[in-house]
Amino acid sequence: MRKTDFARSGLGLLAILITSLAWAQLPAQFQQPTAEELKMTADPKAPGAAAVYLNVEEITNDQLHFSSVYKRIKVLQEKGKELATVTIPYLRRNGGPGTKVTDIKARTIHADGTIVPLAVKPEDLLSAKAGETQFDRVVFTLPSVEVGSILEYSYQIRYGDSHASSPIWEVQGPYFVHQAHYAFTPFPIFAPGAEERMGHTALLDGNGQTLGALLCNTLLPKGVEVKQDAVGRYSVDVTDVPPIPQEDWMPPLESTLYKVAFYYKHATSSADFWAEATKRWSKEVDHFAEPSGAIKTAVAGLIAPGDSDLVKAQKLYKAAQALDNTDFSRKKEITELKQLGLKASKRAEDTWTQKSGSGQDIALLYLAMLRAAGLTAYDMKVADREYRLFDPSYLDFQQLEDDVVILKLGQQEVALDPGQKMCPFQTLHWRHAGAAGMRQDSDGRSPAQLPLQTYVDNTLFRNGDLTLDQHGAVTGTLKFIMTGQEALSWRQMALRNDEDEVKKQFDRWLEGTIPDGVQAHLDHWAGMDTAETKLVAVIKVEGSLGTATAKRLLLPGFFFATRANSPFVNQEKRQTAVDMHYAEQVTDQVVYRLPAGLAVEGKPQDATIPWPEHAVLVVKSAQEPGKITVAKQLGRAFTFAAPDEYQDLRGFYQKIAASDQQQLVLTTAAPAAQGR
Repeated sequence: MRKTDFARSGLGLLAILITSLAWAQLPAQFQQPTAEELKMTADPKAPGAAAVYLNVEEITNDQLHFSSVYKRIKVLQEKGKELATVTIPYLRRNGGPGTKVTDIKARTIHADGTIVPLAVKPEDLLSAKAGETQFDRVVFTLPSVEVGSILEYSYQIRYGDSHASSPIWEVQGPYFVHQAHYAFTPFPIFAPGAEERMGHTALLDGNGQTLGALLCNTLLPKGVEVKQDAVGRYSVDVTDVPPIPQEDWMPPLESTLYKVAFYYKHATSSADFWAEATKRWSKEVDHFAEPSGAIKTAVAGLIAPGDSDLVKAQKLYKAAQALDNTDFSRKKEITELKQLGLKASKRAEDTWTQKSGSGQDIALLYLAMLRAAGLTAYDMKVADREYRLFDPSYLDFQQLEDDVVILKLGQQEVALDPGQKMCPFQTLHWRHAGAAGMRQDSDGRSPAQLPLQTYVDNTLFRNGDLTLDQHGAVTGTLKFIMTGQEALSWRQMALRNDEDEVKKQFDRWLEGTIPDGVQAHLDHWAGMDTAETKLVAVIKVEGSLGTATAKRLLLPGFFFATRANSPFVNQEKRQTAVDMHYAEQVTDQVVYRLPAGLAVEGKPQDATIPWPEHAVLVVKSAQEPGKITVAKQLGRAFTFAAPDEYQDLRGFYQKIAASDQQQLVLTTAAPAAQGR
């Protein structure tokens, strides 16, 4: 909900109430379950589902200042019982009359028709509070829930007349929905013909701007649309909504799930909104990143007169990265800042003086330092690809969360990510590579998209030196050598966790890549504390590898399993696009040192498996006296794959999976051969 100032029009209060009541919809009433619903043990529309929603209804009425929710759920499996606990988040207070959750009603209906009503008082919990803003939640659990039960509940949220809601209908969730109805009645000033009747618009935002437009951002199933009736009430009716897809490497849910989001804006066109919003943002950036005297003095001490523009940028980047980035360390609360004589950064100079700031503060400090050095640089505001994709039709600047610095070097532009701690110079975190947003440039401000990374930017080299005995016992050392995103991920984890926790997480990651019967544990890191070198993990290995028979030792053809890199083999169809975050190259090279008396009888075949213009797998092996080396390299040049490319993608990984089934076969050498 967004706080607004609501000014009554010249119409009389009685007329408004009469109109409001005419537009109002009463919340759904509890209903008698059908015999089919009671005896249902599975749902043919949702095979294997732990529960399904039989009915969902959400109604919001800004004229009567309330929202109501009604849901009926059929529990089909034990896991579905989790839906018996209901959490209602709400904004209790934001400088105006309090918001209340009221009229909570709930009951459990057993499969035999027995009804158990909710008799206990729901628990009201304070979730968060900042100044006058207080976010709360009400939690209740339906009683006596069993597999086969129907859960039914409803509640209302009532808010003061100084609030205007911005309802968001999350049409798609974790469970299948049979029927859903959503309705929204906005203030009368947004009804058809309201301007002629009322003469003026009476909603203002926090900046005092007139909110003259009620907008709607939608993503709905084919054939479903938001409808508006003659009096201005909006509604959506939808049936048979599938659950959130459970697919590997999905795009961010925020940009793919079915939903409807209403919001009020003063701008009535996309062009007007983005022109004004980016102008205001750019002005704030330039104010924060103004090269003050202190910044100029600091920069003069960091660079030399003979440095090239590139060297200047590198030196300043190193200095900015060296500061305490509170996105990766403990944030200092306002009280602590006061005790330390510090303050929240309002200018780049504050961040430099305090040697500490958020990722955004440090990014804009770096921008100020570049400008102080006489270099041409701009800010770019982008969406975080882990959570959402930028949608310019959604008139909300807050979807652009992160700052990337664009540096002009001659005729080229370089994207830099100083707000990401341990991110190397000229490397973007994958969450920003390929991200879209708004940027400053010499002509003002414009939409832009950052380039994706190439597969050579992100490499993982897994090297193994292993010693076998005749029974398959193995000991040795592995080295994982990383550049790009894999190295950045572990370095940032080390910033947020102690050494033991990082080792534990790394060992857990190893479990999915090494053969059964083998134990691998991280021994130590090299290069963890510097972003500009390769990161090396040294791993100790021991255990039992393969299967021994009377005359042979059968080993996996490839020590490192590719199951973690072949997630699409068993998934026949695809609903969503594939987003693998970044392109990469993974190279495996394992040397097996063989005991006397064992020889190689069979090994993985040399091969090249291509997916033209997307990816390629190359397999090679080499034998020498007393050892064999098996090598494999997967180069994946793509980041995204559309649903219509999925069958080609799946076919490629199926070929990899088939190649992985090969074995390394060692056999006992004949005595005559041993004596030669």
